[in-house]
Amino acid sequence: MAEPSPGQAWSSRLGFILAMIGSAVGLGSIWKFPYEVGENGGGAFLLFYLLGLALVVAPLLFAELVIGRRGRGDAAASIAAVAIEVQRTKRWGWIGFLAIATGFLLLSYYAVIGGLTAAYFVRAASGAFKGVDGDDTSAIYHALVSNPWAVAGYQAFFVAATASVVARGIGRGIELACRVLMPVLIALMVILALYALYEGSVGEALEFLFVPRMDAFNPRVALEALGLGFFSIGVGLGVMITYAAYAGTEFNLTSVAVATLVGDTAVSFLAGLAIFPLVFAHHLDPAGGTSLMFLTLPIALGQLPFGSLVGAAFFLSLFVAALASAMSLLELVVAPVVRLTTMPRALAAAVLAVFCWLAGLPVALSFNVWSELRPLAAVRGFEDVGVYDAVDGLTSNLLLPLGGLLLSIFAGWRLGGHAFEIELQWKRRAAKSLTFLLRWITPAAIVLFVIVGHLLR
Repeated sequence: MAEPSPGQAWSSRLGFILAMIGSAVGLGSIWKFPYEVGENGGGAFLLFYLLGLALVVAPLLFAELVIGRRGRGDAAASIAAVAIEVQRTKRWGWIGFLAIATGFLLLSYYAVIGGLTAAYFVRAASGAFKGVDGDDTSAIYHALVSNPWAVAGYQAFFVAATASVVARGIGRGIELACRVLMPVLIALMVILALYALYEGSVGEALEFLFVPRMDAFNPRVALEALGLGFFSIGVGLGVMITYAAYAGTEFNLTSVAVATLVGDTAVSFLAGLAIFPLVFAHHLDPAGGTSLMFLTLPIALGQLPFGSLVGAAFFLSLFVAALASAMSLLELVVAPVVRLTTMPRALAAAVLAVFCWLAGLPVALSFNVWSELRPLAAVRGFEDVGVYDAVDGLTSNLLLPLGGLLLSIFAGWRLGGHAFEIELQWKRRAAKSLTFLLRWITPAAIVLFVIVGHLLR
C-alpha cells in the first residue's frame, strides 16, 4: 500500500479532519436540517435521525475510510483495487462510478442553492430585510428567483469559487481552504446560536427540538430522517473514499471518523439553536420547509437589533458550509477524470465546473421559465413534482441510499474484518462487530427506512 505523493496528501491530521468535517457540514447540516426538523415534528424526528447515524451512516463512514486508504485512488479505482486485493472481481469498481455520477448530479443542483446563499448574503448585508413582513420577503425571493440570469449567474459564481480551490490540489487547495473556512464557520454558528438564545424564545425552541413527540412518527418521517443522514454526512457518495486516499498511515481513521460525525451533528444542532428561538419569538411557522431559510427567517432577522449584521453572518455561514462541501463533491469527480484522461488537474476542474453549471441549468430554470415543467407527470404520484424536487428526490431518497447499500454489501461481504483491524487499529471483536453491522443491520435499515418507507409514503 503506497503512501500518497507529497503534493496530493493531507499535510496534517488537523487538516484532514477539517476537510472531512467541511465535506460533511454542508447545506444538509445548516439549511436542510432545520427545515426537515420543522416539517417532521421536532424531537421525534431527531431520534430517528440519530438512529440512522448509528446504524447506517457511521458504519458506512468507517468502511469508506478503510476502502480509500487501502485503495489509494478515486472512488471507483479504490473499490476495484481493494476488490482485487481480496481476490474479487474489479467490476465492483462500478459502485464507485455510480457514486461519482450521483455526486456530480448532486453538485449540479447543489450549486444553484449555494448561489442563492451568496445572493442572500448580499441582500442581508445591504439591509434589505430590515422591517420586512411576509409579503416583503416573498417579493424579495421571487424577484431573485424569477430572474433566470440572476440565478444562473450566482450559480456560476458558486461553481467557479469551488473549482478555483479544487484546481490547486489537496494541500494547497482543499486543505488550505478548509483550515480557514471551518474555524470561520464554527465561530459564526456559535455566535449566531448565542445571539438567538439571548434574543429568542429559548424554551419553545428547546422543547420543539429535543422533546420527542412520538405521535409525529410515520414511515415518511423515518424516510426523511435517514435521507437527511445520507445527505448531511455524504456517505454513499465515495467522497470519503477519495479523501481517505490522500491520508497517510500515520492518521488514525477512527478518530477522524468520530470527529467528522461529532462535528457535523454539533453544527446541525447549532443551526437549530440559531434559527428556532428566533422563529418562535416572532410567531413564525417552524415547519416552513425550504422557505424557512429564504422566506421565514428574514422576517425575524429584519426585526432584530443588528439584524442586517446577524443576517449577513447567517447567510455567510450557509455559503461557507456549501462551498466546503461542494469542494469535496467536485474533487470526487476531478480525481477519476485526471486518472483516466491524464488531463492536468486545473484544466479538469475548469472543464467539469462548466459541465456542472450546464447540468444545473434545468434546476436554475425550474425557479422561473421552467417553473411549470413537470418531468415526471407520466408517473403516478409525481404529477406535480417540478424539476428541482425531482432531482432532489432522485438523489437524496434513491441514489444516495442505493450507493450506501451497495457499499455496505461490498464492505461487509467482500472486504472482511481483517482490513478493519489494520486500518482502524481495532481489536478483532470490534472489527467483527462492524462487519456484522455492514452485512446485516445497515442494509436492513436502508431497506426498512428507505424502500419500505417510500412505498408507504
